[in-house]
Amino acid sequence: MILALAGGVGGARLANGLAHVLPAGELTVAVNVGDDFTHLGLPICPDIDTVTYTLAGRNNRELGWGVSGESWAFMDELKALGGPDWFNLGDRDLAKHALRGEWQRQGWTLSQVTAELARRQGIPHAIVPMSDDPVRSMVLTDEGELPFQDYFVRRRCEPRFVSIRYAGAEQAKISPGLAEALADPALEAVVVCPSNPVLSIGPFLAVTDIAAALRARRVPCVAVSPFIGGEAVKGPAAKIMRELGEEPGAASLVGHYAGIVDAVLCDHADPAAGQTLGGIAFHAADTLMRDDADQQRLAHEALALARGLA
Repeated sequence: MILALAGGVGGARLANGLAHVLPAGELTVAVNVGDDFTHLGLPICPDIDTVTYTLAGRNNRELGWGVSGESWAFMDELKALGGPDWFNLGDRDLAKHALRGEWQRQGWTLSQVTAELARRQGIPHAIVPMSDDPVRSMVLTDEGELPFQDYFVRRRCEPRFVSIRYAGAEQAKISPGLAEALADPALEAVVVCPSNPVLSIGPFLAVTDIAAALRARRVPCVAVSPFIGGEAVKGPAAKIMRELGEEPGAASLVGHYAGIVDAVLCDHADPAAGQTLGGIAFHAADTLMRDDADQQRLAHEALALARGLA
């Protein structure tokens, strides 16, 4: 069994590659919840939905988020009525948020909701939230503190990133699915997908139970760098690193993943390739995922690296 930690589009793409190269039921994808928020009374879980749509083969490849075949009548009407239209909710996507809210009002946990939505979309692997408790990323900028979606979507990451806190992380507990995956005797390796280390993986490590379980793991943990040529393939990771005073590249992961990760797959041209830094070995690979074939190729490479370490 393989456990993947994921968040964002890059995380969903590698998780999809792993899902295709592993037999049904042998992958657990644990997903960041730091991006979650309530909008128009609806519980929105962007990373969980991106992973779910991608593994179900329903992701909107044009936008990079949301569901394929989307329509926008709800948003058109919302805008016409003067409602808040800064966060797009597609008509198809809206159904999932409404159903999630209804089930949670009936007492379902986020884990139960996520598992049921994945099952109904024909996904043969487990998708679990990192925690059933609320953990919310709050970004301190040069304009003050902003909830993550305000920083990321409403302000398009324009304010300078100063620091981040994960509200609720101190009280949050590891989700049952993630705890079971880490304790499973059949667990072979942990793969940290090419996700933003601050926004997507940071929330995992801010939860004491999760960080402790990862440090106590008995299997190899490998990560795939989200940086190519000093830039992120998608998202604000490179901008954030620079504003934090770090050079965006594979070596910057050491400060975030030390004690958690044994090895990193990074781009061939990355200066860290072939080095061992902070106890982490950096291995060169073609980490750009252009299509499904690349996702599966990179999944095979990550698994081969982990098995080699074992």
